[in-house]
Amino acid sequence: MKAFLCILHRSLGLVVLLCFLELHGLVQDGAVKQVPRIQARLAGRRKKGNEGRIEVHYNGEWGTVCDDDFSIATAHVICKELGFIQAEDWVPGAKYGRGKGRIWMDNIRCTGRETTLAACSFNGWGITNCKHSEDVGVVCNEKRIPGFKFTNTVFNDIEEGQQHVEDIRIKGVFGPSRRSMPVTEGYVEVKQDGTWKQICSTDWTELNTRVTCGMFGFPAEKSYNTRVYRTFASRKKHIYWPYSINCTGNEVHLSNCGLGLATVGHNNTCRNQLPVVVSCVTGRPFATIAPSRVRKAFPLKEPQVRLRGGPKIGEGRVEVLKNGQWGTICDGYWGLVSASVVCRQLGFGTAKDALAGAQMGKGIGSVHMSKVLCTGFESSITDCSFNQLDLCDHDEDASVRCNIPAMGFENQIRLAGGRTPYEGRVEVFAKKNGTQRWGTVCSDNWGIMEALVVCRQLGLGFADHAVQDTWFWEGDRSADEVVMSGVKCSGAELSLFQCRHHGEDLECTNGGGRFAAGISCTEAASDIVLNPQVVQETTYLENRPMSMLTCAMEENCLASSAVGKPFLTSFRRLLRFSSQIHNNGEADFRPKAGRHDWVWHECHRHYHSMDVFTNYDLLSLNGTKVAEGHKASFCLEDTECDSEERRNYQCANFGEQGITAGCWDTYRHDIDCQWIDITDVEPGEYVLQVVVNPNFEVAESDYTNNVVKCRCKFDGHRVWSYNCHIGGSLNAETEEQFDHFPGLMSNHLYNW
Repeated sequence: MKAFLCILHRSLGLVVLLCFLELHGLVQDGAVKQVPRIQARLAGRRKKGNEGRIEVHYNGEWGTVCDDDFSIATAHVICKELGFIQAEDWVPGAKYGRGKGRIWMDNIRCTGRETTLAACSFNGWGITNCKHSEDVGVVCNEKRIPGFKFTNTVFNDIEEGQQHVEDIRIKGVFGPSRRSMPVTEGYVEVKQDGTWKQICSTDWTELNTRVTCGMFGFPAEKSYNTRVYRTFASRKKHIYWPYSINCTGNEVHLSNCGLGLATVGHNNTCRNQLPVVVSCVTGRPFATIAPSRVRKAFPLKEPQVRLRGGPKIGEGRVEVLKNGQWGTICDGYWGLVSASVVCRQLGFGTAKDALAGAQMGKGIGSVHMSKVLCTGFESSITDCSFNQLDLCDHDEDASVRCNIPAMGFENQIRLAGGRTPYEGRVEVFAKKNGTQRWGTVCSDNWGIMEALVVCRQLGLGFADHAVQDTWFWEGDRSADEVVMSGVKCSGAELSLFQCRHHGEDLECTNGGGRFAAGISCTEAASDIVLNPQVVQETTYLENRPMSMLTCAMEENCLASSAVGKPFLTSFRRLLRFSSQIHNNGEADFRPKAGRHDWVWHECHRHYHSMDVFTNYDLLSLNGTKVAEGHKASFCLEDTECDSEERRNYQCANFGEQGITAGCWDTYRHDIDCQWIDITDVEPGEYVLQVVVNPNFEVAESDYTNNVVKCRCKFDGHRVWSYNCHIGGSLNAETEEQFDHFPGLMSNHLYNW
């Protein structure tokens, strides 16, 4: 009887085991399926890190997955394998671009319960009748499974369940490092099963330190006092993580490094008797030392690379300086290793995302580099291998998102009372009467620059509106009192507290409460860019009788000397040119005012949606304004687009006004007010300056390119414009000759 019970017990155990294996997709036709170790990733032209073309690494080679028989259940499996909580959608037909090499998996069918794509049913490795035009992509939910998973474990014996850790941190050990923000030095600790554990330093290398610093937003590592840490470690018992990490140095995150078993003793001791310690170098954008020491630590020099059009710190389209002119990089071969070189060069850490397809907006001017391949150890992107001949257009501009250090800026400020997390009354944690407390910001002179800094500080993207009374956003009543006033920002600050303000000596005429400052933010913004070539090619002089300028006089489009002149016998000398205004951003350019606030002009018989859309100035070579003009937006519409189906705005029949992303609006040289009145200007050399959206009334991703500057020669009878260019497109030395409207340096976190 006992033998029978024993056999029954074993049989039941076997049944339970088979049921478990079948549940997880490990049994096929009654046999236990051997599931190979694979790695997976999302690649291709993607806007975010949670979407892309599915690629798997098998048998030493990366390959794609065919969209035949693909389903949302299969999408769930791959998303969970990559660390996301679930899938939102899947996309057939190579939406994220065609892959290269092998198509590893075809006719794949998952139940949704598998832990890896390799456990699903499919034709077999490399058995397919698909082409890369059928490569499948997936969109995962942005929320990630807490912690992260070590992916580079294909060639070791670490079990599936041991690859996931809950968190990792640099923990400051001594007083200054424990209190500083960001934490730059301390123990590297891993959280697993709810417990923080140290890593034994026996197998730790400098390359591991380099990767660790990079993932925490630091560009480099430095030495530290080993003796002090060894003395401190000998006095305390440590809990060591039983694994070792082996990095090559060009990984962007520790989870991409190799994982192995650590040389930890049976009684949880480390042979070196010292946990891993790292010490990282803070990049210039986040340096917390005095300005004089910053200049000494980071010598002033012109940067050779910059980011433009990004919604957050450390994000943007990559531009490089070549022969005195800024230009973009093609996205061919663009990857995390090359993107990390750019990030470190700018004082950030490694790259979180290497983006293709002009996803931070299209650049302007030249394209300087293509097919960029870096080892990851270069000090500059120009030290990498690249091609200068096989270039692309700006639809393929490369962009990047960099890791940045945790500065804690987001804990100093909050939005209250808004309908969405992207709007509300601004409340700051500041000192008043010697006590730190939450309060409001005075709305006196509150504008788009200040709103831009707040949106960036909170990681909410671009500023959409700056609000000077917030009665419709009821915040925390205990925070109604004003604790910050006189705020004036340049737009380049990382925190509102870095802007000029009154300190504790407050002065506010409006008061707090419902008259406090507020903002709304947006993830995507327009980017208005003037075509300099059109300005240069269409410049000419016209002598126009006053009798034909009645409407222009009414709209103040003439110089003040025209007032009182006889309409029948006098004339004005006009410097005319066309303006072609492109929207290279990711959102439509819409007037700030709604239709109900547009102003009707009877003389011209049209509505103005913006009182001042463009400013025209003629400047002497020393920057003195000698003549000026302006243009109201009487009709913002899509004159032409990259593709006809994009045209959304037409002014006819009181239609909606705006410029669609990817379209442009042309103000021809022969319409009213499209000029500068130079009747009183003496012959000579001048600078012609055209500025669009000069008052920053509409949200843009980059205000630096809102100006076109030309050298202009006037001999009294004729006029020539030459060397027309967009502001910020040339090197600093050349720009100084024209720089009378530098624009908002919205993505210049520092001036080198």
